[in-house]
Amino acid sequence: MAATDPTTVSRACDGALAWVFAVARAAVLAAVTLWGIAGPVAARAADDAANATSAANRQFIQAMQLIRKADSTYDAAAEARLLREADRLLADVVTRFPDTDLAVQLITNQFVGDFDYFEFQTRVKGLVCSQPLSSACLLFRIAGLLPPIETPITTARWDWLSLAVAYHRLGDPTRAQEIIAPFLAAVRRSVPPEGTERDLFVARALALTNQIPLALELARQIPDCSTRIYDLTDIAEAALWQGDKQQASDLAEEARSYAAAKNCTWELGLVSQALYDTGREADARTLFLNTIEQQFSKFKESKGDCCPPELAVAAADLGDTNLALSLLRAVQDENPWTIGAVLGRLARRGEIGVVVAYAEQIADLDVRGEAFAELIEAFLGRNDRANAEDIMKQLVKLAGDATGRRPALLAQRAKAEKLIYSGDRWRKTFQQAVTAAESSSSFVRRDIGGPLLAALVRIETGLPLLD
Repeated sequence: MAATDPTTVSRACDGALAWVFAVARAAVLAAVTLWGIAGPVAARAADDAANATSAANRQFIQAMQLIRKADSTYDAAAEARLLREADRLLADVVTRFPDTDLAVQLITNQFVGDFDYFEFQTRVKGLVCSQPLSSACLLFRIAGLLPPIETPITTARWDWLSLAVAYHRLGDPTRAQEIIAPFLAAVRRSVPPEGTERDLFVARALALTNQIPLALELARQIPDCSTRIYDLTDIAEAALWQGDKQQASDLAEEARSYAAAKNCTWELGLVSQALYDTGREADARTLFLNTIEQQFSKFKESKGDCCPPELAVAAADLGDTNLALSLLRAVQDENPWTIGAVLGRLARRGEIGVVVAYAEQIADLDVRGEAFAELIEAFLGRNDRANAEDIMKQLVKLAGDATGRRPALLAQRAKAEKLIYSGDRWRKTFQQAVTAAESSSSFVRRDIGGPLLAALVRIETGLPLLD
């Protein structure tokens, strides 16, 4: 092998080293150049973050100072103004400075020092009670009676959905949507065990808040007879209230077709009501009579439940007084809601003596009060003020004898006062009902929210809440 010239090796090494040094130099220059660009950018980003944090903190301190001023004033109007301005500043922190730690603490309802943002927001919402007799204040107080929602939400709560409908009907659709949305998500996620009922209320709450297409989408996914037909007939009723008679009629027919296809016999009273309400009295009567014959024959054979409570209501709609009262006696113990519904319908058809006598013998005072209120509305609808005033005297005495211990009874009196007297006389009575509920036992408080919501919505809109 030929020997390598040392001079040649030396030149090669020198060239390689020169190349390495050139590359290294270029890399250093590039790094310096990049640092020259990135350094100021990073510095500016750090300055922006620091400025945002400083501005957010400064705004938070301003809000705290306003809250302290509100706490020390005797002027209710000034307190409300200061609290609302503080609320605006805190909400603005979340909107303008979302990357700050303070914004994260506020949006997630964490304590900031000893400041409880959630409690503060509740206080701000409570400012509606600067007018204690307003419907907004009454609704705020009723909301405080409802048992809190457990998280994570897995099932729908009918009482909170009723609250959502009340908010919508009384002019706060945004708040209604905030309540309904997580329940809707829970129902969409849930897959109930085979043979169990799906949620009975979310679709109806959607329908009552003018979301009928979404309500139908939900209802039509439910395979069991009871929930599907309850939803379809209630959505039909909501469509009627919104003036869409054609859709209401179509949904009544859909309910009838579904019942026939799936052999849903227990729900045919509901279908009869829906057909009657949409102007198809002949179809309603035919279905009702066939159903009555089948239900009574089954009852005689099995000695089980007589019949669905809705059949009693359908009988009252169709004017069969004796049958309606006979069915009512059979179902009222388990379904006391049927009493006012049946007696009110019969009274609207001109029955007086028999329905008044029936109402007067009801043992449960709350149910009797509800029946009296329904009779007053029915008599006034027939321009029969004399009978309405006679029943009103009985209702006033009934509520007075209870000495304020029965909030539901007071709510029924308020409902009747709205019907029979002009002005806002009913508001003081309803306020007494809410106050009585707030001072009641935990057992009463747990169950009273729904009836109070239904009464308030009925008073303000003339329409019932969730049936």
